[in-house]
Amino acid sequence: MTRRILVLCSGNICRSPIAAALLACHLSDKTIASAGLAAPVGAPADPMAIALAAELGLDLSGHRARHVTLAMCQAADLILVMEQCHKAELRRRYPQAWGKVFRLGEAGGFDIADPYRKPRKAFEAACAEVATGVAAWTGRIRQLERSRVPSRQPLLHSE
Repeated sequence: MTRRILVLCSGNICRSPIAAALLACHLSDKTIASAGLAAPVGAPADPMAIALAAELGLDLSGHRARHVTLAMCQAADLILVMEQCHKAELRRRYPQAWGKVFRLGEAGGFDIADPYRKPRKAFEAACAEVATGVAAWTGRIRQLERSRVPSRQPLLHSE
């Protein structure tokens, strides 16, 4: 069962904080975290990411970037990355996490381009792709949970 989800991007100040916040809204029974492969540790989310997230009803004001660690990867049941190159880098750094690493845009076969230091239009495109990926993964996770048959305990008979 998927209980802990880790969302990764490069800096953990644009895409992954928005994706994590959206996932947390849709999967409130899960533990969602985010990190970056090259995060400026302690930096707040990008102001444009904060603004676009607010338009979606999400609050990133308390977010602080953090660097991905082996412990984070081991604790996660599912790791969602933004780009194919993130998958490759994660595999290089933490090969033991490989089987649980997927792109957020996996179902649609797309990467989510980094909007950092680009105009608002790039952030809007990234947000739209993040929302598409989150919707696909939310549906997939819920479907997997519904398809699981609860384990049955043997009936005890007293004689």
